[in-house]
Amino acid sequence: MPYTSFHHYFQEIAKGETRTITIMREDDIVPKGSYGLLEMYCDDPGCDCRRVFLEVHDWEREKDVAFIAYGWESKVFYRNWFRGDDPEIIRDLQGPVLNDASPQSKYAPAFLKLVKDVVLSDQAYIERLKRHYWMFKEKVDPKHFAFSGASVSRIDNPTYEIMEDKMTAPSSKKPRKRHRRRAN
Repeated sequence: MPYTSFHHYFQEIAKGETRTITIMREDDIVPKGSYGLLEMYCDDPGCDCRRVFLEVHDWEREKDVAFIAYGWESKVFYRNWFRGDDPEIIRDLQGPVLNDASPQSKYAPAFLKLVKDVVLSDQAYIERLKRHYWMFKEKVDPKHFAFSGASVSRIDNPTYEIMEDKMTAPSSKKPRKRHRRRAN
């Protein structure tokens, strides 16, 4: 399966919607800095794997530190798509996992944990990945993926920060609107 960056086809959307992780403290686990999660999707015609490769890119040092594969569908979906029931393969298809075929830095396991525990706990971000997947598929394979209903509307792009021993992420929930009752 060849993978191509989302940015290749959707530069402006990628500029506004690429997730960034900011590490605020220096330690031995992950160096201080800003890291982009650059999305890559399969451009194989007819393939509907419903997966993303997240290229964890160190903006300051201009190098990749991890490649994480993630599929948002159920194990049943990947068993049917793969046409097999090898639990290890299905687990790897669903992920998140470090992609064995990609170069990984010594920090890759820490970034996998960070992405798994924090970034992928944000349902709005997962929905964005799905939307980007369908937009990408419509672009590279319109014969098989036309009219998926993917929207190009903008979604907020929070930045995760790690300070001292706490990792924080902005809430993806919208504040509730308060309605005043009018007096009759």
